[in-house]
Amino acid sequence: MRRTVGLQWPLVPNVCVNVTAFCFVLLLLFSCKEAALGLEHTELNRDDLEWRPATATWYGSPDGDGSDGGACGYGGLVDQKPLRARVGAVSPVLFKGGEGCGACYKVKCMEKGLCSEKPVTVVITDECPGGYCAFGRTHFDLSGAAFGRMATNGKTPALLNTGELPVLYRRTLCEYPGKNITFHVTEGSTAYWFSILIEYEDGDGDVGAMHLKQADSDAWMEMSHVWGANWCLLGGAPLKAPFSVRVTTLTSKRTLSARNVIPEHWYPNATYKARLNFDD
Repeated sequence: MRRTVGLQWPLVPNVCVNVTAFCFVLLLLFSCKEAALGLEHTELNRDDLEWRPATATWYGSPDGDGSDGGACGYGGLVDQKPLRARVGAVSPVLFKGGEGCGACYKVKCMEKGLCSEKPVTVVITDECPGGYCAFGRTHFDLSGAAFGRMATNGKTPALLNTGELPVLYRRTLCEYPGKNITFHVTEGSTAYWFSILIEYEDGDGDVGAMHLKQADSDAWMEMSHVWGANWCLLGGAPLKAPFSVRVTTLTSKRTLSARNVIPEHWYPNATYKARLNFDD
C-alpha cells in the first residue's frame, strides 16, 4: 500500500515414518484451518523479543488511564477496558509515522529498591514528538497507572517522583481475549471516500497494508495510510458494499481477510466486528 501521511513458525528410526506422517497430517489440518479463515501465520522476529534499553516518563494523573484519544485515533477506546490504563505514547522511532499504532510492548525498570523488575504491557496509542522523545531517542511516555505498576510494593509514589527513568523494553504479542478484530468506519466516510480504523488486533497489533474488496468483485483495492491507525480508499466511482477487508501486519507480514465485514448499509462512525482474529 501507499502511505500518504504518517500518523494499521531424535526420533527412533523404526517409528520415524509413522511419527513424521502423523505430524504432517496435523500440520496440514492446521494450515487448512488458517487458509479457510483467511489467515497466514508468522510470529514476531527473534530480534523483536530481545530486551533493549530505553527511557520512560509518565503523564496525566498518577493513577490515570493515559491520554484521551491520541495520535493513533482510537478515541474513547483508550479509556475503556482492555486498553484502559495500558496505553502509552512513544517516540517517532517506535511510532513509525503511525504504522506502529496498536503494537504491544513489555516495559520494566531495574532500579533496585524501587522497581519490581516485573514488566508492564502497554499498547501504543499516541506519539510524543518532542522533549524526551526527540533526537531519535527510544522513549515511552506511559500512563501514570502503567508507570506505577513497575514499582515494588509500597514504592509507587517514590517511583512516580523519579522523572525520567531508564527502562528495558521488548515487543510482545497483543492479546485481546474474547474479542475479534473490528473495523471502525471513520466519521465523514462516504461511498466515494471510505476510511476505516483497526481495533483489537491480536498478534503483531500493527498494520503495514490494507486492501478492500467491493461486492461482486474479485479485485482487492489498495488503501492508503492517512494518519495514525486510519486507512482510506478514494473511489473514482461509488464504492459498492458489502466490503471485505484484508489486513497485512507491518512486523511479520501476516494477513487476515474479513469477508463482507462491512455490511451493505453501513454508517460512518460505526464499528463492525469480524468473526475472527489473527490468533484464532
